Amino acid sequence: MTRTVEPIVEPATPADFDAIRELTVGVYRDEELAATTYLTELGDVEGRAGRAELLVARLDGRVVGSVALVLDGDFGEVTAGPSEAGFRMLVVDPAARGAGIGELLVRTCLDRARTADKATMVLSTDPRMTAAHRLYERLGFRRLPERDWSPVPGVDLLVYERDV
Repeated sequence: MTRTVEPIVEPATPADFDAIRELTVGVYRDEELAATTYLTELGDVEGRAGRAELLVARLDGRVVGSVALVLDGDFGEVTAGPSEAGFRMLVVDPAARGAGIGELLVRTCLDRARTADKATMVLSTDPRMTAAHRLYERLGFRRLPERDWSPVPGVDLLVYERDV
């Protein structure tokens, strides 16, 4: 099948919140990347929108990816100071993987951080998300093991950073 429309990334609107919730909770649940208790937080798109800039990737008008970009303040211990931006909960519809959606979302986060005069982009990721790690490393992110952290017992997150 030939795609006639390229994916685009844009700010999410409240009309996108249900699609973001369904996609994020569905991927994390179906790929066993989150405990049941964390699925509630993943489903709180409205709360996330109050602490981060939500971006969506659309392909043929359909939401196929999402990310929460943190430019100010903190959202889950991602950033360590005002010169850092971060992103969380990057998700791509499994049916759209391989089309560059994840990379487009990350590059958009980097561009927005640069425009906001941030020096560094940081992120936390689950050790099992190896495809995401390969993407981050290909885009110039490097591991920051001294900032690895555990939000709850039994969940250990890896931290990556990159200059913007």
